[in-house]
Amino acid sequence: MKTIWNHLQGVAFQQCFYDAAGVRTRVIESGSSEKVLIFLHGTGGHAEAYLKNIASHSEHFRVMAVDMVGHGYTSAPDISYDMQCYVEFLLDFLDGIGVEKAYISGESLGATVAAWFAIAHPDRVEKIVMNTGMLLPPDEDGAMGLRELLERSRKAVGAPSRDTVRQRMKWLMLDEEDVTDEIVEVRFQIYQQPGRAKVIGKIAEQSIGALLDTAQHEKWYNPSLLKKIACPTLVLWTRHNPGQLVPLAEEGASLIPDSSLVVLEQSAHWPQWEEPRNFDRAHLDFLLR
Repeated sequence: MKTIWNHLQGVAFQQCFYDAAGVRTRVIESGSSEKVLIFLHGTGGHAEAYLKNIASHSEHFRVMAVDMVGHGYTSAPDISYDMQCYVEFLLDFLDGIGVEKAYISGESLGATVAAWFAIAHPDRVEKIVMNTGMLLPPDEDGAMGLRELLERSRKAVGAPSRDTVRQRMKWLMLDEEDVTDEIVEVRFQIYQQPGRAKVIGKIAEQSIGALLDTAQHEKWYNPSLLKKIACPTLVLWTRHNPGQLVPLAEEGASLIPDSSLVVLEQSAHWPQWEEPRNFDRAHLDFLLR
């Protein structure tokens, strides 16, 4: 039987819990380099999103796939899960593990967190990767996709079942066969934690809702913000990314002073999972140059 854990066979890795200013933070990590690479998942996600990428990156970095605050098996305090909350969490996490500067690669929500962190704390960042997430509001086609995502998210956390979780995860993938029973079970068990589904629902309303709420665009999603990103940045997109389409990525990349753009062809919203070899090649080429 094929399993996602095949991708870590022969690789030294561990699941750890760190303290980030009182937030018990779960991490899957591997590698002994002094260079630290932080992987950040998307809305309602978890560290397992990067299990297919840890081995290749651990040859060059200390890789830390993090469950962000409120997600996975990290603490879920009763707070406002706005962008500032994630930026503060990431700063507290880096302080907690004693790391001054890190490479930060985020997917979807994680991409916007990486960007905002680079704006707020440029001295703590080496490079960032914005994987299928951008600080720009969606166009109408993208907004339609995001409204569908929000509805699927509401169903997945309102009445968590393996089927509602599967339907939520299908939105992420170009090929539905990539939504395996195993990854569905991983997320379903996370949502079974007491109170977790309610928190994930709150997060979805805030993070996806902010992209759909024009009143919030000026603060969180506008072109002037991208011009403030000083570090080298890879905008890593896909031809079939729902919610924010390729022209949006092209616009965003053009506004970031030191950026490059790569568009992968065989994935939707989880390229690191759907086409890991192509993702790893483009990702490492940027990080190591």
